[in-house]
Amino acid sequence: MAETGASPLPPTPPAHTPLARAEHFVWLTARVLEQRRFAYHFLGSDADAVETALSAYRNEDDGYGHALEPDLRGPVSQPLHTRHALRVLDSIGRCGGQRVERMCRYLTSVSTQDGALPTIHPSQRGYPAAPFLPIVDDPPSELLATGPVVGLLHRNEVWHAWLFRATDFCWQAVESLDKSHPYEIEAAVAFLDSAPDRPRAEAAADRLGRLVREHRLAALDPARPDAFPVSPGYAPGEHHFPYDYAKTPGSLARAWFTDAEMTGSLEFLLNQQQKDGGWPVRRRQWAPSAALEARSIVTIEALRTLRAYGLPVG
Repeated sequence: MAETGASPLPPTPPAHTPLARAEHFVWLTARVLEQRRFAYHFLGSDADAVETALSAYRNEDDGYGHALEPDLRGPVSQPLHTRHALRVLDSIGRCGGQRVERMCRYLTSVSTQDGALPTIHPSQRGYPAAPFLPIVDDPPSELLATGPVVGLLHRNEVWHAWLFRATDFCWQAVESLDKSHPYEIEAAVAFLDSAPDRPRAEAAADRLGRLVREHRLAALDPARPDAFPVSPGYAPGEHHFPYDYAKTPGSLARAWFTDAEMTGSLEFLLNQQQKDGGWPVRRRQWAPSAALEARSIVTIEALRTLRAYGLPVG
């Protein structure tokens, strides 16, 4: 007979491991969604609990809001929130079915004339938002918002009418990049890693890898970050490292870096865990609540990246 009041979760790992320290940080500071995600990814909990927590952010238009993406506050649906929701669903193997079909209808409703997504829809006006996410009346399509969404939908073999023009936009945007910045490159990789035309994706990724190295968009030596420029508009010290682009060994971006460069960046990532058990947010911080919520997300993704590459975390 189960003991009254027993925890529904498995025993935690030894307290000295990176995983156990991160677990303490998550239970202490995280939203329910990140607590459920942590329990799913690292403690053997069920995906249903993650879906239930995520549903609290869904709106009647089948978009997502309520600060799901911490840098956008307020209740209204936004493409960046919906991108975040798709990423969560993908990570638990639930990125499909009628829920995702309804999300595609929302994406269609907020798309620009060329069928792709703006980073911020004007409905955000009047609610708090990070100052580096400007709100304009007629926002353009952005690879930053569109690429990861299209990539996730292709990865999960979702087919919807919205995808055709959005995929064409991503190809055009990726193949015309000659100057860029790290977050846009990350978005391009998220698209290319799952784009259906694999030879075309590999060729585009090869060209982007050369661009990243030529423009020094990755800090290849974590011991000497000042040797690599920070992109205009980024926070001081907001460098990007090989693991930011190649989040798993199977990513096309993994070929951009030598084994030594990749290993060095992963060891740097492991050592970035702070005394409270969480990982830091490198981007510009503008509000305490947004920064704290983002740290739990960053912490979970750091652990997932380290585990994907086989580093021991506990």
